[in-house]
Amino acid sequence: MKGYRGVLVAFALSPLAAMAQVPVMEGSSNNGSNAVYQGSSVTQQTQAGLSSEGQLFQQLYQLQQEVTLLRGMLEEQSYKIKQMEQDQLDRYKDIDSRLSGMNTAPASGSSGASPDVADTQQPAANAGASAAPPDPEREKLMYDASFDLVKARDFEKAAQAFTAFLRRYPDSQYAGNAQYWLGEVYLVQSDLESAGRAFAQVISRYPDHRKESDAMYKLGDVERRLGRDDKARELFQQVISKYPDSSAAQLAGRELSSLN
Repeated sequence: MKGYRGVLVAFALSPLAAMAQVPVMEGSSNNGSNAVYQGSSVTQQTQAGLSSEGQLFQQLYQLQQEVTLLRGMLEEQSYKIKQMEQDQLDRYKDIDSRLSGMNTAPASGSSGASPDVADTQQPAANAGASAAPPDPEREKLMYDASFDLVKARDFEKAAQAFTAFLRRYPDSQYAGNAQYWLGEVYLVQSDLESAGRAFAQVISRYPDHRKESDAMYKLGDVERRLGRDDKARELFQQVISKYPDSSAAQLAGRELSSLN
């Protein structure tokens, strides 16, 4: 009988011995919760993957906007270089005509030279006296200073500078460009309503301007971002029909494909 009891006691204590042999690990009592957590982590990783895709799409869109902005800046610089070359040519012709006049005119002493000096200084004096009349040199300086703020990415001051320029020289040869870049500055600042008004002014006030195609496309982009798809389609189609060979038309075609 004693032997039988001993067997029973040993049998009863065997689970405890087995438990004693199992190594104790921190958090081992939460195996079930760990399994649940691991399953939820997979779900979180899937959601994170979707979120990353959304972030990637947003980054691609921002890069597209940056490329468009840089392309416009490059076109602007090319235009300015051509204009500088033309200015240099005009100055050369002016100097050549003056030298020819001095060679043919009789020498009249210092009194004859004084009117020439007065003539060369008079425009600067007049420009300082009044800001309203057209002044190509001052217009160029003011426009270049405004555009430099865009290159420096000081968009708030650039918007103020372009606005001041347009108020002072609304009929300047740089006014169409200033109006366009004002819209670009507002667009970078996510002020869609102001950007749309600026681009619309390029189309209405400066028809057939070299920036009209870009302004038309940008206005369509603003309308699309504001949820007015019908208006956006109309503007994109106008860009393609009026400026079929322009880069703006290519961008407009892509936007039309995404809207359809």
